[in-house]
Amino acid sequence: MACNLPPTRVLTLTLAITLGLAGASPATDLYDSAAQALETRYFGWATADRAALARRYADVLAERCAPQGESCDYATARAVLGDLLTELGDPHTNLRDPEGAERLREVSENRAVSRTGLRTVRVVGGLLVVSVMPGSPADRAGVRRFDLLTRVNGEVPGKDPDGKNLPLGPNEFVSLERRAAPLSVTLRRAGVPDRDLLLETALLQARDEPTLSWVEAAGTGRVAIIDIPSFLPQDTSELFLKRLTEAQLGGAAALVVDLRYNGGGSLTECVAAASVFAPVVYESRWAGGTSSYGGVQGREVRAAAARAAPPTLNIWRGPAAVLVGPGTASCAEVFSHFARGAGALLVGERTRGVGNSGVQFLPLPGGHLLSLTVLRAFDAAGQPLPAALTPDVLAPTDLVALTARGEDTTLSAALRRLSAVGSSGEARW
Repeated sequence: MACNLPPTRVLTLTLAITLGLAGASPATDLYDSAAQALETRYFGWATADRAALARRYADVLAERCAPQGESCDYATARAVLGDLLTELGDPHTNLRDPEGAERLREVSENRAVSRTGLRTVRVVGGLLVVSVMPGSPADRAGVRRFDLLTRVNGEVPGKDPDGKNLPLGPNEFVSLERRAAPLSVTLRRAGVPDRDLLLETALLQARDEPTLSWVEAAGTGRVAIIDIPSFLPQDTSELFLKRLTEAQLGGAAALVVDLRYNGGGSLTECVAAASVFAPVVYESRWAGGTSSYGGVQGREVRAAAARAAPPTLNIWRGPAAVLVGPGTASCAEVFSHFARGAGALLVGERTRGVGNSGVQFLPLPGGHLLSLTVLRAFDAAGQPLPAALTPDVLAPTDLVALTARGEDTTLSAALRRLSAVGSSGEARW
C-alpha cells in the first residue's frame, strides 16, 4: 500500500485516463499504457531517463512476445515492467495485478467480502497473523495476533529458511478467502502444541480498523496500545481519535501506536491522525504546482489553520512511542515523522523508505493498476521529508521470540524506554 493522492485530493481510485494506445497484444497494451504514464506523469525523486528506459524495455518485451505474437499475455508485460520499475529505483512506483488492484479497492471502499477476519504478512516459517477482526470467524476460533500459520490448505506458506518467498503469501490467502469455503490451517503459538483449525469465512468489511489493547508496565502503569493496520480507509483518523479517547478515558498513562505492518494509505488521514500530538502541515510539490495539507487535534483542517495553531494544541500529552519496521511505509512513515517531531519515541527497525513522496493509482488494461509517484513531500518549513526513518531505539521484532516464547521484543523495548523516561522525569514530552 502507498501514500496515495492526486494533486487536488487524496486517494482517487476512480481516476480515468485515456491513453489512446492500440497495442498488438494484451502485453503491448499494458506495457504501452504504463510506459506512457511513467514518461508523462511521474514526479518523484528518481533521476533515471524514463524515456530511454521505456524504449529499452520495449525491445525486451518485443523479443519475449515474438513467439506468442498477438496473443502475448499480460503476465509477460508484468514481468518486463517489473524489471523496468526496479531499474527506475523508486519503490513507490509499482504495478499491481488485477488481484492486488481489486484488494486495494475493496479496502479503500470498505466493501463486504468473504473473509476469515485475519490479516497476515509473509515471514520465514509461515504467515504471521498481524490483526484479527473482533467478532470474525477467526476471532471466534481463538486465533490471536502474532499466531503463525504454518500450513494453509496443506501448503507451506511464507518464506523459506533463506528468506525467499514461497508461492502462498498474504495475497494468495485473500484469494482463498474469496472462495467462501473453509480454510484448513495449522496454527503455532508460543507455549502450546501446534493445532489444526478449520477457519470459516463470512461477509465482513474488507478493511481492518484501529484496535485498542492494554498492558501494565512497571514504572509506567497502564499503557494503551493502538494498532493501526492501514491508513487507506477515509475514516482512519476518526477511528484512531476514537480509540485514543477511549484510552484516555481508560486511564492510560502512556501510549504506544503500532505501525509495524502499516503500508500507508490516504495522506489526509495520516496527517490528521498525526496531529493528535501537535499541529501538522504537509506540503506536496507536483508537476502542476504545490498543495498543502493540515491537521489539528486529530482532524483534517486547512493548512493555513494548522500553521496558525499553537504547538500545544494537541490531544495526547503523555509519553508516547511509535513502533516501526520494514513494513512501515509511505504515509505511515509520514505519521511517524510528525509524531517524532512532536516528541514521540520511534522504536523498532528502519522503515521501508518511501515516506518522501506520494502516488496516484492509475487504472491500466486488464484490470491492472499503476501506483505512480506524482509528488515530493516537504514539511511546513519547506524541508524534504526523509525517505526512511531510523528509530530512536533499535529493537527488531524477533520472530522466534514472538512465535516460540510469546515475547514481542519491539514492544518490550518501547515499554522499558517509556518506563525509564517516566521514572526519571525526563521532559521529553
